[in-house]
Amino acid sequence: MRLSRRTLLAAATATASLTSAPPAQAAHPHRRTGFENLVASGYAQLDGERIGIVTNPTGVTRDVQHIVDVMHADPRVDLTAVFGPEHGFRGTAQAGGSEGRYDDPATGLPVHDTYLKSGRPLADIFTASGVDTIVFDIQDVGARFYTYIWTLYDCMEAAQLAGKRFVVLDRPNPVTGRAAQGPVLHKEFATFVGRQPISQAHGMTVAELARLFNGEFLTSPVPLDTVLMTGWRRSEFYDAWNLPWVPPSPNMPTPDTALVYAGTCLFEGTNLSEGRGTTRPFELLGAEGLDGRWAAAVNELGLPGVHFREAYFAPTFSKFQGKTVGGVQIHVHDRPAYDPVRTGIALLVTAKKAWSGFGWRADNWIDKLTGSTRVRTMIDAGAGADEVVAGWREELTAFRRIRKNYLLYG
Repeated sequence: MRLSRRTLLAAATATASLTSAPPAQAAHPHRRTGFENLVASGYAQLDGERIGIVTNPTGVTRDVQHIVDVMHADPRVDLTAVFGPEHGFRGTAQAGGSEGRYDDPATGLPVHDTYLKSGRPLADIFTASGVDTIVFDIQDVGARFYTYIWTLYDCMEAAQLAGKRFVVLDRPNPVTGRAAQGPVLHKEFATFVGRQPISQAHGMTVAELARLFNGEFLTSPVPLDTVLMTGWRRSEFYDAWNLPWVPPSPNMPTPDTALVYAGTCLFEGTNLSEGRGTTRPFELLGAEGLDGRWAAAVNELGLPGVHFREAYFAPTFSKFQGKTVGGVQIHVHDRPAYDPVRTGIALLVTAKKAWSGFGWRADNWIDKLTGSTRVRTMIDAGAGADEVVAGWREELTAFRRIRKNYLLYG
């Protein structure tokens, strides 16, 4: 086992009790994140190794210190590199951007850019960094097309190619882990918004996904350790944990956004605004020419757990920038009853009927988001929401059987 300067320094202070840890390491006595359990173990899973960490602004403690800053200051950890995903390690980049290669001003650590890198090029970055073990700690939002879970996949694959060990620090799925919902990706539609055939709302934590990726999808498994949470139940929403919410990306400002995102992100594949450029992205949807008839139509469906308000807004960027558009605002009033994917499909079906200007993005991005051509072609053919949902029933049942083998919490 390799001994670092920090490991030797830690040995000199071995009489210090874990109960005297700084406030950044304190946790609810019955609920702890993966990072909190890592600290409680004295970083046992990282002992004697040079560590690189894949993280972003969501990698924080309960008192919102970044875990990179905490680990860098702790003599028990030999943290030598940081790897930044889309939007960057410190979160300075908008959608589709990253921060590039730089030295972090706060810690002096080298920050390497992983965005849109995979396979051998990413493995070469890991090799050049000189780390032994790669740690992953990013807050997910529970949807297949949220790219951080594919950063996880790509980093696991690259770590295996580079001969590195991989450790995942778990955090809650903010929209619960009750069930997998929605269509399953068809492999011919694989992109960075969906590398492998999982359902649109996966109902898993990142540690569970890592086990699934290792067991089902990686050509060769990576040496994998998962540091689990203590006290998390699959039925719990994010607020049950009293954790701070740090936006995982600029257009995911609150847990309410995550609640609807697995359905309303589908509007990225249309010519309607998905609410980017407003204070309620993915909760506000609209376009020029839409009015209260859309809200009325979707409310008539009686979808469980949700009401729709006629809304007007003017996006400050993205689609319809600076123009006043009409549409709906989604108000979820019964979270356990709410199905974001079915709701998203119902919104697409009713929008197409309520607005003669409705159209899909020219590149058929909707097919990448839903994982096949089926949703688009069925809606174009006049299918109702329940008919579209029924179309993916068999593939979802098959995925649920696979998923069950990798769940870690009750």
